[in-house]
Amino acid sequence: MTTSVLTSAILEARRNGRPALIPFLTGGFPDRESFWPALEELARSGADVIEIGVPFSDPVADGPVVAAASLKALEDGVDLAWILDGLAARRLGVPLVLMSYANPLLQYAWPLTDPSAVLQARVEESLAHFARKAEEAGISGIIVPDMPLEEYGPFLRALAGTSLDPIALVGPNTSPERMARYARVAGGYVYVVSVLGTTGVREGLPQEVVQTLGRARRAFGLPLALGFGIKSPDQLAALGAEPDAVIIGSALLAHLGAGGDCRGFMAPWLAY
Repeated sequence: MTTSVLTSAILEARRNGRPALIPFLTGGFPDRESFWPALEELARSGADVIEIGVPFSDPVADGPVVAAASLKALEDGVDLAWILDGLAARRLGVPLVLMSYANPLLQYAWPLTDPSAVLQARVEESLAHFARKAEEAGISGIIVPDMPLEEYGPFLRALAGTSLDPIALVGPNTSPERMARYARVAGGYVYVVSVLGTTGVREGLPQEVVQTLGRARRAFGLPLALGFGIKSPDQLAALGAEPDAVIIGSALLAHLGAGGDCRGFMAPWLAY
């Protein structure tokens, strides 16, 4: 069985004595022109994996910073097709993960004019088309935050035959039994949500994170990436437990939105 490029990238960082760095950048942010240079700078500045968020009008899992970035990108005309077409013309040298709500994946190949007419076969056809295009664009993994495990079937069938990893999200309220069910279908790495709620910078992380990481460690044979509320290496030091990777989203978007650059943002993490 071939090892996932996402798993390999994270394990390589661990062998180098640090957690892997997974910055998150909303597609088309800060704007359409500067998004691509920012993405390239992240790749040059130490990112081990990069997550790219697909803008969506109802980002229920996202806090105000990511939601505002998503809405601005939509106003600028950014959509999944624009992101995939742009990625297909570039090779960044680091593995890429797409985070998207389910709606844009379906809309990508099949604009829905009458949701009541949705047929299962058409849904699977649309998802399969998306999966092929994502793989051609250099995507290695997919996160769908509003797709529960019980609805994974068409999604998993669409990814079959591609190199794309379905990345599971688990959190403080995910039971060991449910984690075990996710473990049977997940790939790449596990996105461990630090707190219940939406994305966004927090001053500290609750000690409950340690228990969540422990349950996930026992359930999965994949690297664990901790996200939601991560803004500085000091938060990890205070936890007393270290994930295999950290996902940094809102803090990066706020930094870029204030005129900062990716290299300056990544430097403290590389020194951790």
